[in-house]
Amino acid sequence: MKLSVFSSLAKTTILAGLMAAMASCNTQETLNPSESEASKNTEFQKNNHLARTFAVLNEGFESGSKGSYTVGNVTLSSGSWQLDDALLGNLAVDAKTGAVSARVRNAGRFTMLFDKTSGTGTVSVKHAKYGTDANSTWELWYSINGGTSWTKAGNTITTSTTALSTATFNVNQTSNTRLQIRKTDGTSSRLNIDDISVGDYAGGSTGGGTGGDANTAPNSSSIHLTMGNPSAAITNINTPNNYLMEKPQYVHAYNNSQGKSNWVSWYLAANWIGSAARQDDFRPDTNLPAGWYAVTNTDYVGSGFDRGHYCPSADRTASVSDNSATFFMTNMMPQAADNNQGPWEKLESYCRTLVSQGNELYIIAGSYGIGGTGLNGTKTTIANGKVTVPNRTWKVVVVLPAGTNDVARVNSNTRIIAIDMPNAQGIRANNWGTYRVSIDFIESKTGYNLLAALPTSVQTAVEAKIDNGLTQ
Repeated sequence: MKLSVFSSLAKTTILAGLMAAMASCNTQETLNPSESEASKNTEFQKNNHLARTFAVLNEGFESGSKGSYTVGNVTLSSGSWQLDDALLGNLAVDAKTGAVSARVRNAGRFTMLFDKTSGTGTVSVKHAKYGTDANSTWELWYSINGGTSWTKAGNTITTSTTALSTATFNVNQTSNTRLQIRKTDGTSSRLNIDDISVGDYAGGSTGGGTGGDANTAPNSSSIHLTMGNPSAAITNINTPNNYLMEKPQYVHAYNNSQGKSNWVSWYLAANWIGSAARQDDFRPDTNLPAGWYAVTNTDYVGSGFDRGHYCPSADRTASVSDNSATFFMTNMMPQAADNNQGPWEKLESYCRTLVSQGNELYIIAGSYGIGGTGLNGTKTTIANGKVTVPNRTWKVVVVLPAGTNDVARVNSNTRIIAIDMPNAQGIRANNWGTYRVSIDFIESKTGYNLLAALPTSVQTAVEAKIDNGLTQ
């Protein structure tokens, strides 16, 4: 527990958001009003996060036929699309996951001629260069008025390889929506597009990637912030080092001057774990505000540090889009290999073991300090100073038996794991339990209020303890 104006604001505004989001739901439990509304919102999200996260509209271009670049409409599996200076390509040189992908040139466009109902959340698009053609740039646009006007989603994407990679956008609109892909460089270089996946959206912040309103408050209704917003982060471009970013898979506070997140928070239960393969599509986060440096995969090359996940890939395997979202570079920190592949990974695996035993977890991970020791020695930054190398890595895990009314169920008997470990070599074989500390200790190092949504009395009871439970 860290009492401050900011922690009070975080607790008040987060609970207010939860209450507003679920005001129309019913409950059978007897709670005080704020607990009841927060609990109902959490249960709504537990039961409905699949609709928000999983793609409910998919287009892989495997049906229909269009062999010329002349503008025309084509009926695909998802509905009718207009292809302008674009065709459906099935040549060996077309990058594709099946037999066909779309191919566009010049300033061509793909436009949905129908509306997707149930809102639009996360949109993922696979893209690659066509053969030996030059790089291309393109954008995703959306319309909520039947195509009368259009709004750009996220940032402009540059396609520079012939292997398909995934670009992800947070459209986050509750209205009926149609999409349009625009090739923007205007050159004759050709671009392949495949596997467009569009998820539903149930509410929350809108317009992913544009930087947010300067007056946006930290009143998120995301399930991933059920236990609180540790730094009272807000989606405000005037707070670039404590910038709140919400994804369906996790929530994080990004630090623009350090090129990494201060913390990442996520909910983990059995329905987040499935059989989706590890995507390994490390890429810049297109949802950062325009003008901010977006860390790239190559910024870590030769640094001697791993691209260390905050929210691990294996915690998000219920769908390809879920797993892909963990490979945004905003979910990475420069992590010593022996830390990342040693006790850090062992705790990640143990968390999934706890879930397999019937538990649900609320997890917050972060880093602090400057200067870590990797394979090439000690460094304070990488990527020509754009990314800070942390000195310590930490994690807090709230463990609850699967159930309801989660905030109210946390008490002095609740198992809460907190660890703080050096970002250094030489610790690979160590048990993660060696690094257990109290939440109060981590708060004293970071200045955060890590379980801000809990009543003060409960925070006092649980945050001074050091876990002594099993470690495997």
